[in-house]
Amino acid sequence: MFDDFEALCEFVDAGDDSSIVEAVEVYEQLKPALEEAEQQALLSEETDPNNAIVSINAGAGGTESCDWASMLFRMLTRWAEQNNYKVSIMDHQDGDSAGLKSVTFMVNGDFAYGNLKSETGIHRLVRISPFDSNARRHTSFASVYVSPEIDDNIEIEILDKDIRIDVYRSGGAGGQSVNTTDSAVRITHLPTNIVVTCQNERSQLQNKETAFKVLRSRLYEKALEEKRAQDALNEADKKEIGWGSQIRSYVLHPYKMVKDHRTNFESGNAEKVLDGDLNGFMKSYLQWTHNATEQA
Repeated sequence: MFDDFEALCEFVDAGDDSSIVEAVEVYEQLKPALEEAEQQALLSEETDPNNAIVSINAGAGGTESCDWASMLFRMLTRWAEQNNYKVSIMDHQDGDSAGLKSVTFMVNGDFAYGNLKSETGIHRLVRISPFDSNARRHTSFASVYVSPEIDDNIEIEILDKDIRIDVYRSGGAGGQSVNTTDSAVRITHLPTNIVVTCQNERSQLQNKETAFKVLRSRLYEKALEEKRAQDALNEADKKEIGWGSQIRSYVLHPYKMVKDHRTNFESGNAEKVLDGDLNGFMKSYLQWTHNATEQA
C-alpha cells in the first residue's frame, strides 16, 4: 500500500490532479500504521515499556507551592486516567494548610514510563494567587521526578552500609492501625542522598518493601542519567534539576499559555493541559530527544 501511495504522489507531482483524492484516501488507510511505526521508534529505550514511579515535591513558597504540587498531581493522574493507566499512591504528605508537600505514585500500564519521562524536571506556575487577599500575581515551583519500575532481573546493588532506615508514625489516612503504629518507613541512600518514604501500607514490612522498590527505581534512573550525560545526548540531560532550570511554564495571568522550554511546544489552552491534555507535550519531547540522539 505504501508503494501505491508513493506512485500516487508522483502522479500528483506530475500535475495529475485527479489522483489527489485517491492519494488522500490511501494516506488515511496508512496513517494508523505510520503512527504506530513512529511510536515504536520514539519509545525504543529498554525501560520505555515499564510502569512509572512518579514523585512530585513542592518547592519553596509554602501554601502556594503545595497547591501547585497538588495541581500537578491532578494533571498527571488525569492524563493517566484518560489514557487507560492505573494509578496507585505509594506515599503522600499533605501541605500545612492546603495542597501537597510531596506525593509518590505508581502508574501501571504499557509504556507508562516512556511517556511520562517527559515530565521530569521543574514546573513553574504564574497566576493570581487564590490565597492572596490582595490578588497579586505569584510564581510557584514544584519538581516532578519520573523513574521506571524495574524488575528483579535488573541488578541494582544496595549495600547495608549505604542506607539508613527510619521508622515513624504515619500521618496519613489509612485506618486506625496505620496511625497508631510506627509503620511508615524512610530510607536514605547515603552515597547519593536519595530519600524515599512510604506510609500508605498497613504494615512496616509492606512499607519497607515498597520503599526499597522506589529506591531501586530511583538508583536505576540515576544510572541512566549518568550514562546519557557521558554519551552527551543533549545538554538538557546533563543538567542537574534545579529551581532555576524549569522545563515548562504554566501561565494563567496576564495571559494563558503552557510552554515547554526544551522543545518550544506550547498550548494556549492552559485549563485543558492542567486537566491532563499532555500527549502533545510528550510526543514533542520524544521527537526532540530522538532527533538529539540521531545528531549526536
